[in-house]
Amino acid sequence: MNITHAVVTGAGGGIGKALAAALLAEGAHVVLADIDAAGLAATSAELGADAVPTDVADPAAMEALAAAAPGADLVCLNAGIVGGDVGVPWEVADDDWDRVFAVNVGGVRNGLRAFVPRMLASGRPGHILITASLAGLVTFPGGGAYPASKHAVVALAEQAALALDGTPVGVTLLCPGAVRTAMMPHQGEEPAAVADAALAAVREGRFTVTPAEWRAAVTRRAERLVSGAHPGMPSPS
Repeated sequence: MNITHAVVTGAGGGIGKALAAALLAEGAHVVLADIDAAGLAATSAELGADAVPTDVADPAAMEALAAAAPGADLVCLNAGIVGGDVGVPWEVADDDWDRVFAVNVGGVRNGLRAFVPRMLASGRPGHILITASLAGLVTFPGGGAYPASKHAVVALAEQAALALDGTPVGVTLLCPGAVRTAMMPHQGEEPAAVADAALAAVREGRFTVTPAEWRAAVTRRAERLVSGAHPGMPSPS
């Protein structure tokens, strides 16, 4: 698809900033969104793109973002947080659990609600790129509320793809492993490489983007689920 107007949430840094940079380099008009006003302003100044401070957990804020970006043919619902408690689920504080789900799951739901009706009404080809995580496809014992939220994001993306089948609006689900961002500054894949892979999948109409070395682990999890076997610790092949 020919991307002319794009919106990127979580654009203050990391994958969001890399997506915005790649899209701008290709000539698209990009609207940046992030709750971090300082980070957003810095990215906006660096890239020369429009910016709208946005809390994706707030439905009204997402509606305002959609109104500020008419004609968007690519919406990147990328914003996400890890949370402060990264232990086992029953040790996660209530407010931490609620905030992680409000941003990671609520942000996607609010984005779909704000943008999909507008995209369908336009009648033009469009696409939604949803950032989940490898942690939404395989399961580790820790991680706090983050893995559960990302499993929910995977389900939301699948629901959206099924509901939009036969329409001009497509869906791609990005499930990166470790990425070198502010969340994990010393290891992982470069955000630019993740962004390039995601945008290539959008153009090819592929639904899922997963790290090649983890695909066997995703398959093993599915096999354990359908066979009734006890969960196993995932590992790359």
